[in-house]
Amino acid sequence: MIVGMFSIISAGPLWTIALVIILQILVFKECISITSKGAQNEDLQHSSYLNWYFLATTLFYLEGRSFIKYTFSFLLGSSYTPSLALKLLIHHKFICYCMYVLGFVGFVALLRTNSLKAQFSQLCITHMLLIFVISQGYCIVNNIMHGMFWFLFPVGLVITNDIFAYLCGITFGKTQLISISPKKTVEGFVGAWICTTIMSILLTYIISNSYYFICPVNGTLSVNCLSGITCDPNPVFIEQIFTLPVDLAKLLGREYIYLKPIYLHSMVLATFASLFAPFGGFFASGLKRAVKVKDFGDTIPGHGGVTDRMDCQFLMGSFSYLYYEAFISTHQFNVGNLLQTIVINLSVEEILVLVTSLLNYLYKMGAIDEDVHNKIIELLI
Repeated sequence: MIVGMFSIISAGPLWTIALVIILQILVFKECISITSKGAQNEDLQHSSYLNWYFLATTLFYLEGRSFIKYTFSFLLGSSYTPSLALKLLIHHKFICYCMYVLGFVGFVALLRTNSLKAQFSQLCITHMLLIFVISQGYCIVNNIMHGMFWFLFPVGLVITNDIFAYLCGITFGKTQLISISPKKTVEGFVGAWICTTIMSILLTYIISNSYYFICPVNGTLSVNCLSGITCDPNPVFIEQIFTLPVDLAKLLGREYIYLKPIYLHSMVLATFASLFAPFGGFFASGLKRAVKVKDFGDTIPGHGGVTDRMDCQFLMGSFSYLYYEAFISTHQFNVGNLLQTIVINLSVEEILVLVTSLLNYLYKMGAIDEDVHNKIIELLI
């Protein structure tokens, strides 16, 4: 499993995103399977079809939005993209809304008076899964777009915390932490926090020294670890000067230190991975107890279902995404965002005026000569 995961990550962001989407679908399938026994008993076959319809609609809306955001400029300039496809991209939100309303109407039309409780329960479960699984999976996809570091590092923290929680638990564990998971102990919980925080420094050092991991996706997903990617790294990956507190400065004999800010951020992420992400696992344990099953499935031999391995990753992924947007992102305005804004909001005549104005500006700045300027203006007119 480890070799397979690193092989996919090395193959590039496109294949990593495909992996995340497949995992989302498998988790949704397992959770629906163990929670839809009531609908099965009521012989409501159409409920199963609606579950998958709502899943497809949500994936098309969320993952489609990320796809448009990061590849719009490429699609706009591609000779293989017909005008109809561009119109579909522009009206993506409206199309998704219509798809959802169609599913809603279908649900109401298929209501049966003798099975209302089972049908409404299934609808609520489906939407809960869309929020907890698919919406948080969308955050993980965006983490990949921000740079493979923001995908691989949070995943590594959860795995590290899980390992040390087990080791510290069997070594020092005496006090039960939570009743729905009797084997979880306070000692294991705290010990894993300390060990994960220490390991976060090592993981950051290993991952952050490669452009492949820290460079964001810019316009194309068809890159891999052998593509020789370079970029201007986010400031958090560049050494900066930090002034030490007076007492610590006296102790160390120096007033300043050089440090990459990402090391400080990594400890915050490690704290969340240790103190909050595990509750995703506790939630999954509670759900299994509620429906009286041992595992979500048997997809992974010896580990149970995919959900048994991913229960903490979704919560960690969504936090990493929001943390990045709040404290890491520089919110740079790029060509792709600008093109998307222009195409969606301006008419053809207004775009021609804009192009003409830009040509005049380039001519005045000396970027193009008079002959080129005049020829392009003639062609536009």
